[in-house]
Amino acid sequence: MINLIQERATKEQLEEMLEILSSYIKLAVDIERGILAGGGELHADCEAVLLENGSKQVDIWGADWYPLTLISRL
Repeated sequence: MINLIQERATKEQLEEMLEILSSYIKLAVDIERGILAGGGELHADCEAVLLENGSKQVDIWGADWYPLTLISRL
């Protein structure tokens, strides 16, 4: 599941985003608007969510995130 994150992600959102790849999350970040989309199999999946929500292609960067140690602390 791909989540559009505009505030700090909740534990539930992190768990949803981990459903596809288990140990890490594909992200696309709009560096201008300060929001991200996470989850899915490809960065392009997340990028599409940002583009559908008004982001500009030039402002989007992709990343991988390994949050498992963080989840145990939430």
